[in-house]
Amino acid sequence: MTTTTSRGRRRAPTRIERAAGKAAALQKPRVILALLLLLALTSVMLLDGYLRAEVGGDQRVRTGASSSQVPDDVLDGGPILTFRGGRATTVSVPDKTIALTFDDGPNPTWTPQVLRILREYDVPGTFFLVGSMVSRYPGIVEDMVEQGEEVGIHTFTHVDLSYQSHARVRREMTQTQLALAGAAGITTTLFRAPYSSETDAIDNYSWPVYKELGEDGYTSVFVDTDSDDWKRPGVSKIVEWATPDDGKGASVLFHDAGGERSQTIKALPTYIEKMKAAGYTFTTVSGVLQKQNAAARDATTDTTTGTQGEQPAELPDGAGAVGDRLQAAHREATGVTLYEGKALIAAVTLAEWTVPTLSVGLMVVGVAVMGRFGMMLLLARRHHRQRNRRRFSWGATVTRPVSVIVPAYNEKECIANTLESLARSTHPIEIIVVDDGSTDDTSGIARAAAASLGMTNVRVIRQENAGKPAALNNGVRNAAHDIVVMMDGDTVFEPEAVHQLVQPFANPEVGAVAGNAKVGNRDTVIGAWQHIEYVMGFNLDRRMYDLLRCMSTIPGAIGAFRRDAVLEVGGMSEDTLAEDTDITIAMHRAGWQVVYQEHAKAWTEAPGSLKQLWSQRYRWSYGTMQALWKHRGSLTDRGPSGRFGRVGMPLVVLFQIVTPVFAPLIDVFTVYSMIFIDFQAALLAWLAVLGVQLSCAAYAFRLDREKYRYLLMMPLQQFAYRQMMYLVLIHSCVTALTGGRLRWQKLKRTGEVGTPAGASR
Repeated sequence: MTTTTSRGRRRAPTRIERAAGKAAALQKPRVILALLLLLALTSVMLLDGYLRAEVGGDQRVRTGASSSQVPDDVLDGGPILTFRGGRATTVSVPDKTIALTFDDGPNPTWTPQVLRILREYDVPGTFFLVGSMVSRYPGIVEDMVEQGEEVGIHTFTHVDLSYQSHARVRREMTQTQLALAGAAGITTTLFRAPYSSETDAIDNYSWPVYKELGEDGYTSVFVDTDSDDWKRPGVSKIVEWATPDDGKGASVLFHDAGGERSQTIKALPTYIEKMKAAGYTFTTVSGVLQKQNAAARDATTDTTTGTQGEQPAELPDGAGAVGDRLQAAHREATGVTLYEGKALIAAVTLAEWTVPTLSVGLMVVGVAVMGRFGMMLLLARRHHRQRNRRRFSWGATVTRPVSVIVPAYNEKECIANTLESLARSTHPIEIIVVDDGSTDDTSGIARAAAASLGMTNVRVIRQENAGKPAALNNGVRNAAHDIVVMMDGDTVFEPEAVHQLVQPFANPEVGAVAGNAKVGNRDTVIGAWQHIEYVMGFNLDRRMYDLLRCMSTIPGAIGAFRRDAVLEVGGMSEDTLAEDTDITIAMHRAGWQVVYQEHAKAWTEAPGSLKQLWSQRYRWSYGTMQALWKHRGSLTDRGPSGRFGRVGMPLVVLFQIVTPVFAPLIDVFTVYSMIFIDFQAALLAWLAVLGVQLSCAAYAFRLDREKYRYLLMMPLQQFAYRQMMYLVLIHSCVTALTGGRLRWQKLKRTGEVGTPAGASR
């Protein structure tokens, strides 16, 4: 055993600790931003569901309830109900007069056609609008108000308010007012309850709601005559049912939304022409109130005592003449109401664009995910058959000694196990332990372990803390052999690992070999999740990339290189956080072939906590992005470098960055569909996707001869692990956009992964 030191006096730890503290301070805001992006996505989808009445929706409609508490003069009164001075007062539509009303809009298909007909015939209308629809189609409402039509509230989500709490009623009204303010800059005093009809249908449950709204200044509007156009009975029936009896006036109900309204569009011109020919005039609800007020003033002038008929409803302040239907029920939205309304419209617009865009993205991701699974299964099967057939050979058996480089930083818990596993190697090796400025006596433990094992082929090199790439480069420079095996200080090799790993070098075109890294501490939930990922995600991928000759990463836990090839590409680079991906791509660009040796197995200690896992995967994903950007020139290169750029790089970007970023959409939309749309269909779809993943994982486990029991953790993995990986990738993307560098990060080790013989399988 030889020991080389380059220790000396140094102040580096102070500088490094200071740099690490600065890096940590920069990372926290990025993590928060990643979480905020997830929260924003969730909020947008919840808003979209609420707008479509798919969340919080209540389709109950009350029928057959008693009306014993409702005053008789209200039940027998006209269709317009006010509470002037706290007293319930109804107003009827004058004879030969029609207040033409429309419910459930706006709708982008039917409402503009209704407005065009009203404009052509110079007929006013009163539209009772659903707030969620106003939010989604503000431009139609703006056109409606500019045309001079009158608008009223039909709640925000079209629910029967008699079932709702006081807070829900307030919310339905306030949100609709905000939607009107944002869309057209107005608020309104008119209200029509969903599922309402004539006043005689008011019952003991809905009456308190009308009283409460009346006290707030709302005028509730019912109907005298219902066209029942929603039943689609035909044009002639719609016209017939909408016609008042014996020249009486009426509040007439049509619909401009809520379903297919082509019959309404055809019936409306016929109806207007028929009623005008019969001597009817058309007005708005406010027009009816104005006429009633005018008649009341005339009656007051002619008599000094008593009352005549129904008490007139007092118009809101600012109401104009009979013909001024624009200002009758509308108020100009100002101040906070206006700005909150505009904010609501902006948020809805964002949701209206975001959710469909995400839906398209989900389809693309779904196709990509399924395509990847299919490609992995096909190529992995072909790879396994090719490499395991009896006549397969890399060439003459490689028996010459190789150098094993073990970079180590504070690996006191693991370094002894690592050396013990190497002591059992069936292949002749020299071992170079590069202690990268450890503060826990890693080098001393390594020397003691080598001595106790009687290992004379171990050299321990001490260097100032400079990072993993520098440690590996130091080991390569000191290597005595032309093949170097690189491993982590927390990894243990199986006895045949080195021998199997170096056999592909019998082919002179091979410059690097990736081994089969396995999770040793797999008997925890987090460990089992990573075990599934290693077997399915990493090793199936490597089989696929091997056949396509575009392997993107040689794992740091177990990989081998030609020493001359490493020196040719400049050694392990410090330009990125993923030095293993960086050098792998560099090997491709230099014309070397990179292959996967599934029989060379090593056991590594995976992160044991979510914090440690986040730190590791963040470094991997961000480092991969850095490496891809660094080698973007391969896209236009010729030869092997160009092959990787045009085949490997797109696959890595698609499968390791784009698809994982959007893969959680599958879960998000599944939850969205379960809550807001169809629970059973969404659940079946999710189970189908899970079934495909389980099939792929089971095949990967079969190829690696792993026990299937760990796959029981896979469903839970979809809910927790994948979402965390999504946040890690978002964090990495944010860092890539904002800039940032991290040093070689040290994960906390426990040393629980012992020699391969004792590794848990």
